[in-house]
Amino acid sequence: MLNLCTVARNAWALAALLLAMTFAAQAAAAPVSTGHVAIELVPQERAAVPGGTIFVALRQVIEPGWHTYWRNPGDSGLPTKIAWTLPVGWRAGDFVWPVPSRISTGEGAEAILNYVYSGEVLLAVPIEVPATARPGDLVTLKAAVSYLVCKDICVPEDGEVTLSLPVAATSGPHPLWGDAVAKALEAAPKAQGFTAVFQRSASGLRLAVTDPSLRGAMLTGADFFAFSPLAAASKAPLRIERGPEGLTLDLAPGDPAAGAAPETIAGVLVLPGGAYEITAKAGPLPAAASGNGVVAGNPPAKLSLPLAIAFAVLGGLILNLMPCVFPILSMKAAALSGHGQDAEGARLQGIAFFAGVLATFLGLAGLLIAAKAGGAAVGWGFQLQSPAVVASLALIMLAVALNLSGLFEIGASAQGVGSDLAGKGGLAGSFFTGVLAVVVAAPCTAPFMATAMGYAFTQPPLVALAVFAGLAVGFAAPFTGLALAPALITRLPRPGAWMDTLRKVLAFPMYATAAWLVWVLAQQGGSGGLARVLAAAVGLAFAAWMFGRAQTRAAAGARPWFSLIVAGVFAVAAFAGVIWPGYAAPTASTAATPQPAAGGGASLQSVPFSPEKLAALRAKGRVVFVDFTAAWCVTCQVNERSAILRSGVAAAFARTGAVYMVGDWTNRDAVIAGVLAEHGRAGVPLYLVYGKGGREAVVLPQLLTEGMVIRAVEEAAK
Repeated sequence: MLNLCTVARNAWALAALLLAMTFAAQAAAAPVSTGHVAIELVPQERAAVPGGTIFVALRQVIEPGWHTYWRNPGDSGLPTKIAWTLPVGWRAGDFVWPVPSRISTGEGAEAILNYVYSGEVLLAVPIEVPATARPGDLVTLKAAVSYLVCKDICVPEDGEVTLSLPVAATSGPHPLWGDAVAKALEAAPKAQGFTAVFQRSASGLRLAVTDPSLRGAMLTGADFFAFSPLAAASKAPLRIERGPEGLTLDLAPGDPAAGAAPETIAGVLVLPGGAYEITAKAGPLPAAASGNGVVAGNPPAKLSLPLAIAFAVLGGLILNLMPCVFPILSMKAAALSGHGQDAEGARLQGIAFFAGVLATFLGLAGLLIAAKAGGAAVGWGFQLQSPAVVASLALIMLAVALNLSGLFEIGASAQGVGSDLAGKGGLAGSFFTGVLAVVVAAPCTAPFMATAMGYAFTQPPLVALAVFAGLAVGFAAPFTGLALAPALITRLPRPGAWMDTLRKVLAFPMYATAAWLVWVLAQQGGSGGLARVLAAAVGLAFAAWMFGRAQTRAAAGARPWFSLIVAGVFAVAAFAGVIWPGYAAPTASTAATPQPAAGGGASLQSVPFSPEKLAALRAKGRVVFVDFTAAWCVTCQVNERSAILRSGVAAAFARTGAVYMVGDWTNRDAVIAGVLAEHGRAGVPLYLVYGKGGREAVVLPQLLTEGMVIRAVEEAAK
């Protein structure tokens, strides 16, 4: 016989469960519109369990173009506030704030930056359910909500929302809102236990965060949102430096008008893998938080992908006009002229050249992306910051020049040069020419190109590769376009003896390129590196001569093996001599250096760049012209000789009391790499002019004139 009490209890539990399920779908009241925002309360679970905690979220659906604010709104605004009316014994906690977005109004030092929400946002609140709550009851939670919603104007809005929630012995995810609230809680910042330390200085604030879990972590795009404007102003991180087990962020100092600076700084550290709440104490910065190079922070370049690709294509086109690329392309143009009556052969040459250009651009981009992900401070032209690479390129250019001079032949006998140039083959040569053209193009940075690359290195790898592919298309377009145009090909002159003369003439730009690379090496490695590459050049020239003798002997029917072996030994020894480790970079001078001004007049004194020295000069109200350059940067060298180191510029600096500061990036420098990244650049040149009164830097174009520099300095002095 059934126990009547048991039956009654089961019936009551079943009724309570049915009641909970009935109310679950109707738990939330209809959204309330306050003007530009619709608000409502939504639960994570379908019922409240006695003695447990249930998360209830304030859901804001914000009108497009408008926004509400985070707990620290930034330079202006007000955070959302909520006042609860709950049954006796029920208690509500604070908002679980999602990570906000940044929105900026204005430009330069006067810009206003805020932390905001737009679209739809769920602000979850934990609510403790008392153990005395009775299953089967239906409770009503009420809240008065107020917030500031802004677009071009700001409007304070408020409203009241209610939630009818059943109480049950067991519960589960709410069928409508359970997943959404759970995802909002999962994405919210977590307390991770990171060790955080900060230091203040006259120039700003440095925040160091370390933890073993950060070893090898992706840090690109890391960010920090302070809970209080006292701690750090609402400016984006200026610089992010990787360390063995953490990172260091350079932030703007807190608002001095807000009161005394706090002894601790609390906020949200955002990394690609998640967001974490941290609390930093004042103290010395740990070594594990820096030293492994600078990574990109918030991308300063406001470009879309299509516009970035368009800039890359245009920059690639202009790159063909730069002096570092001309010797290679002129050599290839001479080879193409050999196909004047062979449209099919010319097309194949153009396609092979494009393939070499594309493969090399994407390969360099892949190496750059991998190096930056690993924390290395590298940028466009990074390969030329290696003395071994510069020396190897110098030897390659010398070998190409000796080949053009006729000392030896590639793919043909000495007697068959003309027929080889007129033939259909040479596709491997065209591919290699594309590779070589991209490698030697690294010393040059064309207009539009720097902006596109600066954008690329703040984006995911596939986006960055798309931008570099656009650069390859622009760079290869003139030569490949000519090769693919039958009407133009047929107008080229017929092959003949003139081609051999032109070929030998074109050897001299290659000799000049090799000599320039040797000069670059001397700037990097000093006299020791210079001696090694000159010795290697003599050995390579001997190897080329022996190889040419072997070809002549083979054409005459003699055995060339001895000459080939000697040539191979000397060629290998030449390249091994410059690749073998041992180049030492010279120590940079910290003293002011007089730079001779062209056209007579006073010399222009230069001061080595350092952030501390720059901050000190700006604090004194001095105008500062910063020239970020490198010995291997052809664009930099041309600008310095034609526009900066001029007597008129030296006179303008003397009149205004301006300081000429030089940031030399010939060898790798993480500090300079960080400044380049701040300004959306992946390489040099970069020209910054800091004006009086603490004004922010004005960025000058990559191609300068003397008048442009004079006007910029005089304007900064006003």
